[in-house]
Amino acid sequence: MRISDVSTLKLRYPMATPMADAIHYMPERNLLLVQITTDDGLVGLGECAAYGGSLDSMERVVLDDLQPSLIGEDPFRVERLWSRMARRSHQRGTTGMLMQAISGVDIALWDLIGQATRTPLYRLLGGYHDTLDAYASAGFYAGGKGVAELAEEVGGYAERGFRTVKMKVGRNPEVMLNPLPDMWAPDYATATLEEDVERVRAARAAIGPNVRLAIDANNAWTPWVALQFMRRVADQNIYWLEEPVATDDVEGSAEVARALDVPVAGYETATGLASFRDLIARGAVDIVQPDVIWTGGITVCRKVAALAEAHRLPVVPHVFSSALAAIANMHFIASIPNGGLLEFDQNLNLLRSELFEIPIDVGPDGTVRLPDRPGLGVTLNQATVDRHRLP
Repeated sequence: MRISDVSTLKLRYPMATPMADAIHYMPERNLLLVQITTDDGLVGLGECAAYGGSLDSMERVVLDDLQPSLIGEDPFRVERLWSRMARRSHQRGTTGMLMQAISGVDIALWDLIGQATRTPLYRLLGGYHDTLDAYASAGFYAGGKGVAELAEEVGGYAERGFRTVKMKVGRNPEVMLNPLPDMWAPDYATATLEEDVERVRAARAAIGPNVRLAIDANNAWTPWVALQFMRRVADQNIYWLEEPVATDDVEGSAEVARALDVPVAGYETATGLASFRDLIARGAVDIVQPDVIWTGGITVCRKVAALAEAHRLPVVPHVFSSALAAIANMHFIASIPNGGLLEFDQNLNLLRSELFEIPIDVGPDGTVRLPDRPGLGVTLNQATVDRHRLP
């Protein structure tokens, strides 16, 4: 079996009401799919994280820089192919956009291996879990969404059976060194630090004492702001604090982690194995959060998970894009002993809810079962692809 073609699909879902986290404004949801075809007719699927730029630029990296290293090669040699892609393009940088592009290719290669061996990918990778606990990732900022609306939203997730809920904090333009003023739509749906304290308290009241509440600052704060905020919500039983500071402020994150008895989670915006090596070695994270579409693919995320396990740290991957990102991360999480919790985006996104012929569903007990079909075990819904496809 040899690779005969590498192609991409660009999809976009415009949102009726834009949403925002601490620093990012999101009027649409975008998706760059990678399809790798073999000479015996198999097609592997992957996704490249395309955050922070256009789909076109990421597509060019895949097709112009990575494809020449793949055509005619054996997809089973995934480690060798990963090294070739990374090393031949290393002058592009060893993190960031190159890792995002390699991620999509790597996932598609693993999907092919699973299909060729007629084995569900999570079992091929180790098969530690058959089901995962899903947590509701939500509580974003939006126009006209006040504290009451937030409380009603997150309370609904608890009623549906989710045992963990995560909400956003940090969209505070008055906070010194917050990068928000330099981002797109910096005046959209902002909140003061005091208002964020109120939002957290309202969310806790809405979900009750038995549902876990995590908060995510998306790199908005400095260490002292993060510690000040956590003192203000110390009585709210926060499950974890995610990405409190800039990703490259490793010592700042370590300072926060040392000072708190609440775990620090991160950093989805780190890419490549070495970035996570530094976060773990310097005590900057208590919960490790790679993402198979962003960090460098399943190949790198498995190594990150092993490194985390050696330090007795759990892995709770970032999952926030399409259904492809969700299913690929599900297989990864289910394969490792220090995983088990799946981030499940609750915002309206047809590229998540309608991308596959058989959607990913959360059961009434808040769990998700892995598919028993080969590879990723999914088939694209062609009607959804046609409806949202870009030229």
